[in-house]
Amino acid sequence: MAQRIAAEPQGDYYIGRRYFKPDFKFWGYIRRPGEPWSAAQLVMLNEKQKLAPDRAQLKFGADNNYEYKLYGSFSGEPVYEPASNRVYPEFVLKNYEVISTNPPPIFKSQMSGTADAAKTRYTIEKPE
Repeated sequence: MAQRIAAEPQGDYYIGRRYFKPDFKFWGYIRRPGEPWSAAQLVMLNEKQKLAPDRAQLKFGADNNYEYKLYGSFSGEPVYEPASNRVYPEFVLKNYEVISTNPPPIFKSQMSGTADAAKTRYTIEKPE
């Protein structure tokens, strides 16, 4: 995966990985091209200009773990997420392109094959 990330062209976009948890309102992890997933930030999406892919299709969470090329910017505003009782950065989405519907794993539970939905429902993983 490190080679794949290193080969990403630099540009005015971000790489996003949808991280859907039914009880939470965050969107997923976003990083700059060329940066490792461990540097990614869990974000809340501002969808005033463009709806998130799953919301646009009224299929909430159907794109879990999809990887996207995201166009937009961080607003600099913190957004409170009540289920986690945490504050996340706000990303203003302007457009997106699907990179992969089956990208390589970035979470420990995906790599070990031990992802148990009942045990991880309220766990917020960080990419490795």
